[in-house]
Order: sequence, then structure tokens, then C-alpha cells
Amino acid sequence: MRILHAEMTDVGMKRDKNEDNYLVLAEHNLFAVFDGMGGHAAGEVASAIAANEVKEFFRLTAADEEATWPFKGERERSYDENRLMTSVKLANARILEASQQDGAKRSMGTTAAVVHFVERNDTAAKALVAHVGDSRVYLFRDGSLQRITIDHSLVEEYLRLGKLTEEEAKNFPQKNVILRALGQQKVVDVELRAIEPRAGDVFLLCSDGLSGMVPDEGIQSILAHATTLDAAVKKLVDAANANGGADNVTVVLARYEPG
Repeated sequence: MRILHAEMTDVGMKRDKNEDNYLVLAEHNLFAVFDGMGGHAAGEVASAIAANEVKEFFRLTAADEEATWPFKGERERSYDENRLMTSVKLANARILEASQQDGAKRSMGTTAAVVHFVERNDTAAKALVAHVGDSRVYLFRDGSLQRITIDHSLVEEYLRLGKLTEEEAKNFPQKNVILRALGQQKVVDVELRAIEPRAGDVFLLCSDGLSGMVPDEGIQSILAHATTLDAAVKKLVDAANANGGADNVTVVLARYEPG
């Protein structure tokens, strides 16, 4: 398989610093977005730690499949699923360690949205999607956009419980409160799902600087009309900034091509 990709991050129109980070590890078909949080530039540190730990764990285990893992895998999961989840759990542990060593960074954390494309001889190709927090993964297929992650946020929880309508959610005052993040607790609940990709599928990973500023139908329209992934990524970031750019915005696009 071949994964074509394009990526971009931007500070936005209102922030002084960019606390987002992304990871593109093309040789391992691994793509991720991290949206850091915490004062005194700690969010920037947390998201950078996460990106680095996930990258290094994938490099280590690629070089030595027998390498000792820091966390025990789940029996019902495949090797590739456990590998992805372990990389995110390791990032969580490293952020906690760093925050305990520096009082100014005690509250730092980051979201994580990760897509890993795998292909084994005996099974069909899969896109493994892991996430924690409110950074999102979308799938653009046959001209239609669908969100494939559920935000771990207060507003999403209230929507699920029927406490808010979609319309009320748009102006919900605690819109930015997230219920899960890396670096907050020793045990992190990583949500994971597997999708069988089709030729031409585009996976979009983004921080809420995009999803909070551009509605899903706007994202879909840009993807439908852009002639290249590079053009699409730039138009998505430009649209977020044109709509106010209230936050850092990071977008990674990864298109699956079999063979």
C-alpha cells in the first residue's frame, strides 16, 4: 500500500504560541495530531513529548519485534492494535513524569489522535484509529465526510445523554472542557477502532482549531473541491483562520492507495 500525505500547523489568529504538534512517520504509515494544554508553554511541551514518545516506540519495535514493552498488551487485541495503544500509554506516562519534575508544568497534558495503516499477509489492510480527548479523525470517502472519533468532552457527553441539543451545544459555555487527556492520570483510557480502508480514502486528523472553527460541511466541501492534498490542507487552515482562528490549528491528511 501507499499512503500519500500532507500536513500543516498554524498558530491561528488569537494565540501567541502554537501548542499543537503533529507526527508523520511515513516509513511506518503512522500519522498523529496532539493538542497541548497547560500554562507557561507547558502544552507545547506535553504535545512534543507525546509526538516524540509515539515516534520512538514505533521505531524501537520496528527494529526489534521482541523488544520489551512498558505495558502489557490486551489479549483480545492484535499485535498492531496493542502496539498503537502502548505507544499512546507510554506518551501518557512520560508526560506525567515530566510534569512531576517541574512544578510549573504540573497541569500539562495533551490530546492525541493517531492513525496507523497496517497490512499483514494474511489479512486485509486496516486503518487503526486511536484517540484521547477532542482532537478528531474524519474519513472522507466517495465525496462524503464522516467523523470516526467521538470527542472525550463535556459537551459531547451532554449530547450523548440528551442534556443538550445540537443547537444548544454550539453555544455551550464549557465547550472546551475535555474529560480525557494524556498526562492527567496514571491510567489513560485510549479509544481504538479499526477501519478497512478503500482506495482513495482520505483520513483527516485535526486539532479542535479546525473542527471548532469550520463546520463539517465546510470541511467536506474543501476536500471535495481541492485538486491535491497540499492544496486541501492549506485551504482548511485558511478557512479556520478566516472564521476567527481562535485556536492553534493542525491538519494532517493521509490518503490510502492499495498495492
